Amino acid sequence: MAVLTGCSDGDDRPPPTPAQSAAGAASRAASAASSLASEGSEVLASATAEAGRWLEEITEGVDVRDDVTLGKVRTGGDGRATVEVGARNTTGSARSFAVQVDFTDRDGNLLDTVVVMVDDVPPGETGRATARSTHDLAGDVRARTARAVRY
Repeated sequence: MAVLTGCSDGDDRPPPTPAQSAAGAASRAASAASSLASEGSEVLASATAEAGRWLEEITEGVDVRDDVTLGKVRTGGDGRATVEVGARNTTGSARSFAVQVDFTDRDGNLLDTVVVMVDDVPPGETGRATARSTHDLAGDVRARTARAVRY
C-alpha cells in the first residue's frame, strides 16, 4: 500500500484523482520515449527504460497486452514507420490505455520505441490510435507490443 503526502504551496486545487495521475504518468511515458528515442540508437535503451518506469507509475493500471492488436507496419513518404494500435476494453466502464510499441528489424533488433495513448474507450469496444516512429526507419520494419496498461 502506498501513502502519498504533500504540502501546500497556496494552491487550493484538489489533489489529482487516480485516473488523472495515471493519465499524467502515461503522458510522461509517451513524451520520454519520443524525446529519447529520437536522439539515436545509443539512447534507445534509455528511452525504453524511461518509458517502462513511467508506465509502472500507473498504479491503478492493469497489464493488458493480450487486449492490444497491431496492424501492418507502413512507412510514409517521410520515412517514418506507423502502425495502427487497437485496444479492446473488456471492462464495464470507459477506460484508457497506454501502449508501448517497439519497432524492430526482421531479426528482432530494437530500432525505436514509442508510447501511444488510446483514450476513453467505451466498454466492450476497441479504441484506435497510430504509433509513429520518432525517426526514419528503413528495411523490413516490424512492430510488437512491449507493454500495455489499462487504467
